Amino acid sequence: MTKSVLILGAGLMQEPAINAAKKLGFKTFVIDANPNATAVPLADVFKQIDLKDKEEILIYAGELLHNENLCAIFTAGTDFSASVSYAASSLKLPCHDYEAALNASIKPRMRKCFKDAGVPSPEYFSLSQKDYTTQKIDFILESLGFPCVVKPADNMGARGCRMIRSKDEAYKACKIAFENSRTQTIILEEYMEGPEYSIDALVYNGTMTITGFADRHIYYPPYFIETGHTMPTKVESSKKRELIECFARGVKALGLTCGAAKADIKYTKNGPQIGEIAARLSGGYMSGWTFPYSSEINLTEQALLIACGMEPKQLLAKRNILAASNEAFELYEIPSKKVSAERAWISIPGKIKSIEGFENASRVKNVMNVFPRGMKEGDEIDFPRNNVQKCGNIISVNKDYETAVNSSQTACSKMIIRLEPNNQKTEDFLYGVCLDDENGFPPSAYSVFDKVDMLNIEGDIPENTSVLKNLENDLYSLLDTPQKDWNYLTALETARRFDLYMPNHPKMDKKRFWKALLKGGLQAAIYVSDSSADI
Repeated sequence: MTKSVLILGAGLMQEPAINAAKKLGFKTFVIDANPNATAVPLADVFKQIDLKDKEEILIYAGELLHNENLCAIFTAGTDFSASVSYAASSLKLPCHDYEAALNASIKPRMRKCFKDAGVPSPEYFSLSQKDYTTQKIDFILESLGFPCVVKPADNMGARGCRMIRSKDEAYKACKIAFENSRTQTIILEEYMEGPEYSIDALVYNGTMTITGFADRHIYYPPYFIETGHTMPTKVESSKKRELIECFARGVKALGLTCGAAKADIKYTKNGPQIGEIAARLSGGYMSGWTFPYSSEINLTEQALLIACGMEPKQLLAKRNILAASNEAFELYEIPSKKVSAERAWISIPGKIKSIEGFENASRVKNVMNVFPRGMKEGDEIDFPRNNVQKCGNIISVNKDYETAVNSSQTACSKMIIRLEPNNQKTEDFLYGVCLDDENGFPPSAYSVFDKVDMLNIEGDIPENTSVLKNLENDLYSLLDTPQKDWNYLTALETARRFDLYMPNHPKMDKKRFWKALLKGGLQAAIYVSDSSADI
């Protein structure tokens, strides 16, 4: 009888798991609360079940165990590794212990495990909605100091997570964090200063194999927006070893013993500190795309074999030992053979008029994937405050680090989200309107934006003329900055791109145009042109 697997989640991040299961010859049963999720058509059988409902998942998994020869329950890139362990452990299928999975899912429990085991992580306080008072928040803020961080106790994708830089920002930030928590519980913790990394691993038979180590690129405070990651890391080998050993200690402290583990970790002035460890493969295109591209090993397939109680032969054959022994695990690593760079493209606030550039982005050499996030004409759009509000992602591969990075960034620069003209949200952005608790956000595309009012810029840019040819010397000097914006273009490159994209444009107020370009890049420059046509 054909064996089967149950996969939690039918989104894009679960496509590699469904495809890996089919490649291995398993029948795929897939569940999700959304019957229209991206990967539903890939499933052999789909059933609509909320992934939070662990009891219903267990009932369904039990039916599959008896009727469909179920051998594994699996997820990747979701919040629901605890649902996997609850059902799998109840049915005696290979998995992390349920309590361990809860440790890796609920941030206050995670922090306590780390603290009890002496694993470096931030000082923290947890608070439930029912116990919330401004006096308690004030006490916590006084204890932690500024900046500090607030986040939901049980969410991912940086939803509801942000930096708190002053007491004025704290109360609304906590309110939003509560709204993004399924259990109405938040955690406030010290801010860790330092470069951030993502590390994937598989735990198997008392060993821990590092299967991916990436540099994360985080910007735009007070939020933590990951504009991409690059694998392998460029961190020096001694620090890399420290980070891996800290990760291994954290995995042991949580009690994870059979399956995937994923860390967000920083290297601070005091050495490694763990942000979070999840009991699953990473989302964000790392485990399903950039790691296979970099290592030439299907990580999801190897993780699925472990979940089925089978030997991950390719993993065992390709890994290199890092240490003969470790206080937590015997450590191994899969070496990278190529560089894979993932980058996101984002938008300024407004309403989408058109989306262009997919074909141009896809044709960039070394680009493997262009993933839009389901936007369409007429949708409201905003500068991202979390990682699910980005517009799309592009992945490239090459043996050379800089070539891979440049390819993904060049492809992102080809994407153009054209906004409807004369939109109040866009106008507010261009004039630097910020909420009281978001000083400096959204940011300017170029830091020299703050200097443009010092110049005497008068008159118009005539219709259908090159904007670059209408530059005075002092304005040219201001634009001649090496800084690149979120489109990966310098200010002068943005002006050249405008000339290529908009050779026919209306007469435009010169100061308004250049201020818009420096505030919001090419997208804002096109918006001003389109809005000028309506005047």
